Parts: sequence; structure tokens; C-alpha cells
Amino acid sequence: MPALTRWFIRSGLVCLVAALLLAVLMQSPAAARWAWLRVVWPTYLHLLVVGWLTQLIFGVAYWLFPRFSAAAPRGSERLGWASLILLDLGLVLRLGGEPWAALGGPAAPVLLAAAVLQLLGGWAFVANTWPRVRER
Repeated sequence: MPALTRWFIRSGLVCLVAALLLAVLMQSPAAARWAWLRVVWPTYLHLLVVGWLTQLIFGVAYWLFPRFSAAAPRGSERLGWASLILLDLGLVLRLGGEPWAALGGPAAPVLLAAAVLQLLGGWAFVANTWPRVRER
């Protein structure tokens, strides 16, 4: 298994555990006392969808899709790492920015930066994977 695949999957597993912990906290009596727990539903969804599902899919696709060439079987490794890093940086910004915005903070620039980073991470993945999806 390539190192990049392991990092995508590990990062996804961390997000899954964080999302499950957040789900428990949102349902706990502490949610009534802490305002930030009442506004983290979008954060929870991003942890599950982008953090867990997307990274798991990206990691497995990077590993198992057909080879690009003998010299570069998985395409550009740099583009693959860029995809992981951009996706995770965007996710981290979103995890802080969404509750901040929901509580009335001026988080629009943070959320915009998060969205752009995640978009670039997705594009990097598509650019690297697209040539591997072809007829035999």
C-alpha cells in the first residue's frame, strides 16, 4: 500500500473518530451549557463527508485505480500529496470557522479560504486520477 494511501486512510479514520465524538457531545447534557455544541452540526457533517468518506475514497482510488504508466504508476505523487494537504488544511479551517460564524464571529474569510483549499484539493485529485480512468 502506498504511503499516500495510508495517510489518506489514517486522516480519514481520525476524522471519523472526531465526528463520532462530536456526535456524542452534541447529544450530551453538556450541549445545553456550551453554546458551541449547539452549532457544530455542519462541522460534524464535514468531518464525516469530507474528512472520513472523501479521504477514504481518495486513498483507495489512489491505490487501486489502473496504472498510469510504468514510470509513474499512480500519476504524480506530488499532486497526490498536494490533494491530501489542501483537503486537510481546508477541513481544519472549516472546523474552526463554521462554529465561529454560527456564533456571530466574522468568519467569512476563513470559510472562503477553507472552501478554496478544499476545492483545490479536489481538483488536484481529479487532475491526478483522470488519466488513469480509461478503456483497456
